[in-house]
Amino acid sequence: MPDQTAPADAPAVVRTTHTWDDSLVVFHIGMTFRKPHRPDLWLPVFLAMPKMLAELERNKAAAARGEAEDLGFLGATTLIGAKGPWVVQWWRSTEHLYAYSRMSTKAHLPAWRAFNTAARRSPGAVGIWHETYAVPAGAVETIYGNGSTVGLGAVTGTVPVMRRGRTARERLGTSLNPE
Repeated sequence: MPDQTAPADAPAVVRTTHTWDDSLVVFHIGMTFRKPHRPDLWLPVFLAMPKMLAELERNKAAAARGEAEDLGFLGATTLIGAKGPWVVQWWRSTEHLYAYSRMSTKAHLPAWRAFNTAARRSPGAVGIWHETYAVPAGAVETIYGNGSTVGLGAVTGTVPVMRRGRTARERLGTSLNPE
């Protein structure tokens, strides 16, 4: 609905919301540079993540074409904060996330082993952290105004906000495919 206070010739505000209706996992992973003057100690950790993300994106595309098993990765966004870089990832389930983390043929497990070896040699050079949120179906609410689609909407697609409801309270718990 157009803003009633806007001039008559102003473009209408476009509001959208995410399309995802199932449960999902939101996974945050990041690093802190404890010895920034020693890139020889933290750079390998820093460079491992883009390789993993590229691998996951390639798999997602191949799975969509029916050419590979779906690893359950939905998408990611990389952020830079005051304490260092981190990545927010969206996954279909914790089972998918944990399975990927243990696959010896994928980039994560060798990178994790290399990090542990380096961390024992140079304790405290780089810190890593992660947080995992298992989100039940219907427990997500989003709104994106005027094309600023980020996060879950960028990963799964968007629809007009009114498909879910006008207010955040209405959108939370509303399915696009009511049963």
